[in-house]
Amino acid sequence: MHIKKAVITAAGAQQRTLPLQTVVDADGRAKAALAVLLEEAVEAGVAEVGVVLSPGDQAAYHTAAGPHAGRATWIEQGEARGYGHAVWCAREFVGRDPFLLLVGDHLYVSGGARRCAAQLVEVAVAEDAAVSAVQATHESKLPHYGAVGGRLVGGRPGLYEITEVIEKPTPTEAEQRLIVPGLRAGRYLCFFGMHVLRPSVMDLLAEGLAAAGETGRIALSPALAQLARGERYLAAELSGRRYDIGVQYGLLTAQLALALAGRDREEVLAGLVELLAARSS
Repeated sequence: MHIKKAVITAAGAQQRTLPLQTVVDADGRAKAALAVLLEEAVEAGVAEVGVVLSPGDQAAYHTAAGPHAGRATWIEQGEARGYGHAVWCAREFVGRDPFLLLVGDHLYVSGGARRCAAQLVEVAVAEDAAVSAVQATHESKLPHYGAVGGRLVGGRPGLYEITEVIEKPTPTEAEQRLIVPGLRAGRYLCFFGMHVLRPSVMDLLAEGLAAAGETGRIALSPALAQLARGERYLAAELSGRRYDIGVQYGLLTAQLALALAGRDREEVLAGLVELLAARSS
């Protein structure tokens, strides 16, 4: 498996402005969140990136992409028919190649020397299989994420063979169908917002769209559930954390995480201590 293409989805009504927000990256430079995501993909070995956006957003996104704008192909999602439809809109760009999939409202901070996307691509290549990144997540946050159930791959800590995929499960559903041996009670493997998928997923999404009718919406998770039944499909815990910049204070939390992972860590920590001291006095 060779992953040379990536898709970033950013067309959702609540999502379309988020990749345009400015953050100070770990390298100390101010850039748009989209530029940070593009760097994530490029450092994973990707050469071309298809960005799924709303009609009329191309000019703003081209500017936000910064030095990686030349790698981007702008793909319009003309109808708001769900996340699965947004991914399907990139079918011609993907062709018959495997691809890295990222969401435009998440930023990632690695816990090691390699970025999160590079870690995921490495697993996919080594296992020659579709792989979704996951993060152990408290059950209180299940309404925000798709989640998976599965079993550990022998001798590979943090790598699981997926048997179940449920979009935003209830705690009861999760307890009945998504228990994974080794996780702490009340925690489940939720999607990280990052996948390596084969082009076969586009065929499954096309089937979902046909079943939904001309105006129906589809999610990605049902197609991934079908994928798990038809081919080897893995979940991998990465060394790093995801930060959803679309939730309340999400952009602030992501900014702090980037700052604390970067060269100005000591200066940022000193500022936080000073702020906390001022608030408590």
